[in-house]
Amino acid sequence: MFVAPDPGLLRLRVSTRAVLGISLAVAAAELAGLSLTASITGGLAALLALFTVMDTSVRAQALTTALLPVAGFPVLALATTLHDRPLLRAAAWLAVVFCGAYARRFGPRGHALGIFAFMMFFVTQFLHAVPAELPSLFAAVALALAAASAVRFGLWCIERRTPPPAAPAAPPARGLARASTRQAFQVTAACAVAIAGGQVVSGERWYWAVGTAWWIFVNTASRGETLVRGFRRVVGTVVGIAAGLLVAVPLAGAPAPTALLVAVCVFGIFYTAAPSYSWMMFFVTVMAGLLYGLLGVLSSGLLVLRVEETLVGATGAAIGVALVLPVTTHAATDAWIRRAVACVHRCTGAAARRLAGDASADPAPHVAELELLLGRVRMSLAPLTHPLSPLRARKARALKVLALLDVCARETRGLAAVAADPHASHDARLTAACGRVEAAVHALVPSGPSPRPVVSALSEAPGMPQHHPGAEAALGHLHGLEEALAALAAPVRTSPRAPLVPA
Repeated sequence: MFVAPDPGLLRLRVSTRAVLGISLAVAAAELAGLSLTASITGGLAALLALFTVMDTSVRAQALTTALLPVAGFPVLALATTLHDRPLLRAAAWLAVVFCGAYARRFGPRGHALGIFAFMMFFVTQFLHAVPAELPSLFAAVALALAAASAVRFGLWCIERRTPPPAAPAAPPARGLARASTRQAFQVTAACAVAIAGGQVVSGERWYWAVGTAWWIFVNTASRGETLVRGFRRVVGTVVGIAAGLLVAVPLAGAPAPTALLVAVCVFGIFYTAAPSYSWMMFFVTVMAGLLYGLLGVLSSGLLVLRVEETLVGATGAAIGVALVLPVTTHAATDAWIRRAVACVHRCTGAAARRLAGDASADPAPHVAELELLLGRVRMSLAPLTHPLSPLRARKARALKVLALLDVCARETRGLAAVAADPHASHDARLTAACGRVEAAVHALVPSGPSPRPVVSALSEAPGMPQHHPGAEAALGHLHGLEEALAALAAPVRTSPRAPLVPA
């Protein structure tokens, strides 16, 4: 958690830009003479715009950012109108929860719009906003999105040179088999439990339980992933509360140091989001305490209440994911491993065709896709590889799978690098080597792609020398792939409850 890699310092740049964008948003609201409540709402809107909008092109990101008010303003108006009507408020929020989770089927844009709508409902509860404040809230959000867009798309458009990688799409499905549909029902049930339990704990701060339940389901796909995420959220919150007692309470809302520490927390949220959910929640919790200090309501008792509400929300999430249309860790992991193996096949095929003389074949996109898929495999296996996992046999098998897939990734990267060498050329031995790799792929994924195109492309390549240094390196990588794929057969094919079978 302390030495997570940051290739190209991308996380550092994105985090610094977030601090600039959110600071500009809050400054714009203050200069416009808006209230503290409106300024905080604007700051949150800017944070969400910079944090959740993850389309794969700058143009798509700009369009999604422009659509955020379309999703957020009606919810903001509805939430303030129903502020003093608990039953209608709960029903309305659950409807927003369901629609927000269901929208994830529409990709990054639906994901961002759903989160923004949910958080507009949340912020009205956090700030106890009333209808009379709507004009200033609308103005603050509009100013904030404009400021964040000016920084993101104008002053410092990191994505123009470093486009964000496209997240692997969930497999197509219909009805309740679709992940977004299942999760919409799960998170709605979880938030219903959180609303009820949160009200029992506190009639004023119950919304923290709902926020916890909602965010636990973001970027998760299985029962195990959701439970691990809930555990990490509780850990991050508890540690953050301890820091809040030492930092936020003594400050008591002093403007200058509070603003400085909020900026530090914003940086920490963005910088740690990818490598560590617990650290991200630590910074979120400290920032929330600092904002409560600005509002003049911070106390040690309030911070303790935050822990209690977090536990209620995590419990609601556990109930929702366990009882409502559950997806097992094994089912989710198996699907991602199959896709990773199929991607290895595509990368091998593209590299082999490139070595055979096909200048249009490029393995690089497949290598990038494989890295994303392996990230998804690691996430789905997190419940089994967690240090506190009591399932020792399954943990050993999961670690074995990860190690072998890492070998596959390393060998495919090497193979792609060899194929990119303009002096590398076809060697007749590559035909047999690729055939063995494809046989290993089909042994793991019988329904995978046909091996014919790669082997035939190599065997039909005319006029190529029989031996070449580039081909020697390619053969080494293909041999490594063959061994890793063959070794994967044991842990992948073993029953999920059986001991690890030696490869």
